[in-house]
Amino acid sequence: MAEEQQPVASKNTVTIEQAGPCKKKVVVEIPEGAIKNATDQQYETLRKEVILPGFRRGRAPRRLLEKRFGKETTEQIKLKLLAEAGDSAIKDNKVNVLREPDIDFEKVELPASGPLKFDFEVEVRPEFDLPKLEGIPVNKTRLHVTDEQVSREIEQLQKWSGVWAPREGGTVELEDQVIAEAVLRVDGAEQEEKLDNIDIYVRPNGLVGAVPVPKLDELLVGVKSGDTKQTTVEVPKTYFRQEYRGKKIDVKIIVKDIKCLKPAVLNEDFFKRLGVENENELREKVRDMLQSRLEQQARTEMAEQIYKYMLDSTKFDLPLDVVADQAQTLLQRQYANLLSRGLTREQIDQQLEQLRAASEQQAIGQLKTFFIMDKVAEKLKIDVTEEEINGYIAQLAVQRGQRPERMREEMARDGSLAQFRLQVREDKCIAKLLESAKIIEVEPKKETPKKETPKTAKPAEKPAKKTAEKTAKKAAQTGKKLPQRRKVVANKKKSDK
Repeated sequence: MAEEQQPVASKNTVTIEQAGPCKKKVVVEIPEGAIKNATDQQYETLRKEVILPGFRRGRAPRRLLEKRFGKETTEQIKLKLLAEAGDSAIKDNKVNVLREPDIDFEKVELPASGPLKFDFEVEVRPEFDLPKLEGIPVNKTRLHVTDEQVSREIEQLQKWSGVWAPREGGTVELEDQVIAEAVLRVDGAEQEEKLDNIDIYVRPNGLVGAVPVPKLDELLVGVKSGDTKQTTVEVPKTYFRQEYRGKKIDVKIIVKDIKCLKPAVLNEDFFKRLGVENENELREKVRDMLQSRLEQQARTEMAEQIYKYMLDSTKFDLPLDVVADQAQTLLQRQYANLLSRGLTREQIDQQLEQLRAASEQQAIGQLKTFFIMDKVAEKLKIDVTEEEINGYIAQLAVQRGQRPERMREEMARDGSLAQFRLQVREDKCIAKLLESAKIIEVEPKKETPKKETPKTAKPAEKPAKKTAEKTAKKAAQTGKKLPQRRKVVANKKKSDK
């Protein structure tokens, strides 16, 4: 007896059109034969599952099933056809989407006869050509460790190992430690605060208890034990301690004892603590450490030049919705950060437009860098192995005094492991590009003398890019997650699985 032949439905017709920056419009037509097959299968499954009065399981006629379950069955058939057709259209046509298609199922009706036609839009990865990756021009600053730098570093080590001793002469000098009693009278508070035997460090901007006192050095330098000094301060409205925020505070300090820091002596005990035999060996060890630090600094500067070259040499549009999502994530982080620093919501709202613009620019930079470096990794066939990830995590765990497996669990839980993996891959890409870069050694730029003293001069900005270890450490500490859209992008690539 010949087997019954099932009708073969023709394939769906798919048309793909450009719909804007990094956006495609996918038009799908499901032929009538495919709809009929899906309908027959759905009712056959339903017949086997339901029991109607007067009929044994699997014997209910189709017309009764349609009458009783027609509406919900039609909806199920429609949803199944749309989902399968949408997935197939993307997969078969190799559309490199950033996230799942958003099909408006409510607006699509299953026709009584004829084909089913529907369309949807998807955000796709930007299409662009990479610039030449060999011979990228890079300047390497020629940095050398001087004897003066070594001496300063050793002096700092001596201070860190030093002890506080009574100040000879009995008068306060800059950087001394004052043991004192303090009385704080906070504007609006019913009672004054009394602080006994507190340590006050004599610096230009110091603290008395938890109250910031500008020009504290001018107030205390020259006083003796037993002297009393008073001042009034206005605490900034952005101060982290809410009870003092924006308040006027009268501060009275009664000096009880004065101590100065006695740096450790360069002797056998000091050398032993640092694992060296003598001063010459210590100087060599410090010189090597400083040279390593300078080399890392130079490497960071070269990496920044690679990033800038790639960004300046690669032009493409970004998915507008993805930029908006990324910018919103960054804006929320900035907002929360300002709140944690003590700004009120009203103060932050006044800066909201500037924050929003800055967030959008930052989002564009981050996303462009990601897409570029992702394509670089693909072209150079750079991947990150689990052994490499575990090695980096082990190093970081030792630094933080944690077990590697526990740290990995925490990073996987808070989402920072995905960020860590991406950063390690980027670092490997940069290292590979530097191997073939055209590196020119240059002398360090001479700094223009500043009017400000070293005490008030602003610190140099840190490089924008972090090493893999620093990125992971920060992510693990703050719980910062990879923005969702980048996470979707990463999951699409084999190298990030």
